[in-house]
Amino acid sequence: MSAPLFVREAVITHGAALRVLAATVAHAEKLGIRINVAVVDSAGRLAGFVRMPGSFGMSIEMACKKARCAAGLGAEPEIVEQIVVHEAPRVGEGLMLHPDFTLIRGGLPLRIEGELIGAVGVSGGSENQDVACAQAGVAAITGDAA
Repeated sequence: MSAPLFVREAVITHGAALRVLAATVAHAEKLGIRINVAVVDSAGRLAGFVRMPGSFGMSIEMACKKARCAAGLGAEPEIVEQIVVHEAPRVGEGLMLHPDFTLIRGGLPLRIEGELIGAVGVSGGSENQDVACAQAGVAAITGDAA
């Protein structure tokens, strides 16, 4: 029996990415904030992006970074923080050196039936507002209440 020469990866569709973007922006509008939101596929490649007029220019890349980090680790920020705190210091130091790593909250993985298909990253509000907007984006495709 030989090992397979390739594997298929689940990735978010453009339609699902648009749903995530729309729900995330709608939640930001309810909160009265201006955000940038990025949706990436399971490999961290950009699948969709929205910049609300008046949002901070600096948060464009931060939204992308939060999404890439969530997809790259496939974990919520709380879990990542626990890894950094409870592992050997070199683990945290190594993660901090990676250009796609951030401990700033606002990035969440997107899973369907337990399978990672991508992630959403939000930047422009407070950390709690960014998380709430990201949760609204996740709920748009999972059906979970934000």
